[in-house]
Amino acid sequence: MIAAHDFYENEYALFWVENGILFFEYKPDVILTLNVAKRVVADRIQFQNEKSYPVLCDIRGIIDTDKSGRDYLAQSGSLLTKAVGLIVHQKVSITISTFYLHISKPTVPTQLFTNKEDAILFLNNHL
Repeated sequence: MIAAHDFYENEYALFWVENGILFFEYKPDVILTLNVAKRVVADRIQFQNEKSYPVLCDIRGIIDTDKSGRDYLAQSGSLLTKAVGLIVHQKVSITISTFYLHISKPTVPTQLFTNKEDAILFLNNHL
C-alpha cells in the first residue's frame, strides 16, 4: 500500500516511492514537448523534497517527442537521480530511447529495459 504523501499525479505522469526507488510512469498518449518536460521534471523534483533516488521511468505512454523536450530532459531530467532505468516498448520507445541515450548522453547511469523486474534489479545497485 502506498501512502498518499508518497504518491503524486499530474496530467502527464504518476510518481511514487517504493523500497527506496522512485517510480515514474507517463500516462498514455503523452507528447513530450518542452513544456511537458519542464512540468514533469519540476513536479518530480518538488515531490522528491531534495532527496536523490534511483528512478524507474516507464516511458511507454509517450507517443511522440520533440527535440526541445528531449534536450531539456537530457540537461535537467537527471537532477536528483542516482541512476535511471527506462521501461520501453519493444519497437517505438526503444528507437526513441536509444537515440536519447546516444545523442543526449545522460549524466547518471541509464539503461533500457522491457520489463520492470530487470530495471528494479539494476536500480537496486544504486540505492
